[in-house]
Amino acid sequence: MIKEIDFAGVYLSPMLGYLVVALLLTGVLRFVLARVGAYRWIWHPALFDLSLLLIIMTTLVALTM
Repeated sequence: MIKEIDFAGVYLSPMLGYLVVALLLTGVLRFVLARVGAYRWIWHPALFDLSLLLIIMTTLVALTM
């Protein structure tokens, strides 16, 4: 079972921890994709980045359950 994160006496949702990790991984993947030149083939980069973030976050949650 997922517990709340205690940060200086303030209880935070565990989804916040997943979101921070997913943002870091998404940032790394965005950098790699930009260096490779994959964004030339993507029609809407902002929508692609949001989808990438959601896929990574869903994968993290599924793997830790």
